[in-house]
Amino acid sequence: MAHILENQLINAAQHIEQQLDQQLDRLESLGTDDLQMIREQRIKEMKELNKKKQEWLANGHGVYTELADEKEFFEVSKKSPNIVCHFYRDSTERCRIVDMHLKILAAKHVEAKFCKVNAEKSPFLTQRLRIKIIPTIALVKDSKTKDFIVGFTDLGNCDDFSTDMLEWRIAQSGAIDYKGDLINPPDAKKSSKSYINRPKKAIRGGYDSDDSDIDFDD
Repeated sequence: MAHILENQLINAAQHIEQQLDQQLDRLESLGTDDLQMIREQRIKEMKELNKKKQEWLANGHGVYTELADEKEFFEVSKKSPNIVCHFYRDSTERCRIVDMHLKILAAKHVEAKFCKVNAEKSPFLTQRLRIKIIPTIALVKDSKTKDFIVGFTDLGNCDDFSTDMLEWRIAQSGAIDYKGDLINPPDAKKSSKSYINRPKKAIRGGYDSDDSDIDFDD
């Protein structure tokens, strides 16, 4: 048995070594023109990303802001396809916890618009999205509602969850660019709660014009 295991380890090591050799050979075979092409492509990608960032910042990304009313929400929706919107109420203490974390994430993820809406002052929008629990965060990707974070249940069911934990949960919707592990939450060790990737449920009252009762053109 030990002999078989030893052979398997040797074969695995040899396979990895072969892959590394192939990658090195490929790099060594690149000529000056190839390297120049790669460099130019990289520069082009960086310029395009910088242009996008400038557009995002011009549309108010990079800061966590409060929207005055439902009309402003629809205006933001037309300019920013990726939105993280916190529906809050002044009397709810947990909303201030959400504010603290979203302010940090807004500066980190300029690719999405981070904002908040007073649920009591926006009854039409709140009812159409069927928001009944405060705080609730609506997550929009490519102008379509992908998910809702309702209360703190998905964040460990505690008030002291980390900013990283909320970032991970928001990333499940695709509304922000996330380079980390989407399967294992950062705060998993703090709680005995089992976190898993939940199947994407259909959200009623979303932003998709094909299945939504909210019209962006109103």
